[in-house]
Amino acid sequence: MQTQEAITQRRSIKSFDPEHKLTKEEILKIIELAKLSPTSFNMQNWRFLVIDDKTIQAKIKEAAWNQNQIYDASILIVICADLEAANKEPQRYWKDAEPQVQEIIVPMISKFYENNAELKRDEAIRSCGIAAQTIMLTAKDMGYDTCPMIGFDPVKVAEIIKLPKDHIITMLLPLGKALEQAKPRSGSLNIEEVMILNSF
Repeated sequence: MQTQEAITQRRSIKSFDPEHKLTKEEILKIIELAKLSPTSFNMQNWRFLVIDDKTIQAKIKEAAWNQNQIYDASILIVICADLEAANKEPQRYWKDAEPQVQEIIVPMISKFYENNAELKRDEAIRSCGIAAQTIMLTAKDMGYDTCPMIGFDPVKVAEIIKLPKDHIITMLLPLGKALEQAKPRSGSLNIEEVMILNSF
């Protein structure tokens, strides 16, 4: 499948085949490609919690107002971010770069985010949003579907997954084999409204 085809065919699916299983190789392929998503300073601050345990999926479903796609999907990916990635051995993000590049970039990372919680959170959401789209398009290319979700209680889900204190959940992403096609698109804004040339 070509990239443009995957983009046009990607839809948020609510109905998944509960009997379908992804192979370990398929899951690893999805996450390996997600890891190619760009992040500021190459911090790779996203974390992909892959859940295929139906007991855990059931608990998260309850914390998400009993939306069936969470339980019926082959896997549930909880896309999280490490808010303190800039301070956790930042040299490892540039370990394969030339030494002179490392000397310039690595010291900048923690300083850029120092004492700025809002920027750390913004960066986390940016990174995870880009990675989520990578996963969704990869899934579509593999013949699977997804449903990005914010409809859940983040405190309850954090308790269920034992989220570290310095992490946040950005979204839930059920992924699996669709049972039904998505309904027709509900409406798209005109390009004149969303594309602004040079300035507002």
